[in-house]
Amino acid sequence: MEIQYLGHSSFRIKGKTVTIVTDPYDSEKVGFKFPKLEATIVTISHDHFDHNQAQLVDPSAGSGQAPKVVSGPGEYEIAGVSIFGTHTYHDNKNGEERGSNTVYTITIDGVNICHLGDLGHKLSDEQLDSIGNVDVLLVPVGGVDTIDPSEASQVISQIEPKIIIPMHYKVPGLAISKRDDMSDVEAFVKEIGIEPVRDNKFVITPDKMLEEVQLVVLERRS
Repeated sequence: MEIQYLGHSSFRIKGKTVTIVTDPYDSEKVGFKFPKLEATIVTISHDHFDHNQAQLVDPSAGSGQAPKVVSGPGEYEIAGVSIFGTHTYHDNKNGEERGSNTVYTITIDGVNICHLGDLGHKLSDEQLDSIGNVDVLLVPVGGVDTIDPSEASQVISQIEPKIIIPMHYKVPGLAISKRDDMSDVEAFVKEIGIEPVRDNKFVITPDKMLEEVQLVVLERRS
């Protein structure tokens, strides 16, 4: 199974037979082009322009059908992939400022991947139980509209994943408002204190996970 970073909170997760895209974004408003690609499933963590552009994702080759869009809490079983959405908030005031957010636990090819979306708070015991066991955690670290590096470190301690991949942080060319107040990925690397693996993609199988926690910083696919 292969993970590529598409920028912001968007990833391409390519399994043996199924491809998933998370949180596709509006290129013009985010500031960099969303790549042309195909998928079987698209997950949407919340209904903001930088996370909800499912129409930009093409059908899988030969399928002739638009990708199945998963949006909101609940349990989904699609093409052999299990997805469980847990209700959370986009802020630390029970959604009063920015509304709701869905955290997805995705089981594909025997690997549990958790995409936190624009999580804005630490997790409750009930939410942690709902999220379950996590192998790979896709975690926002930029702050302002999500958890910041310090809060992300706390959430990671709650979830205890084997592999950590940061997302939603300040990068050159980012055009969204409040970008100047966001933290970059190096602030998170310093906060968590783990030497990262840096690459343009990450390949993982259940039998090749290390005992020690890995931090993986992925270069955005253009």
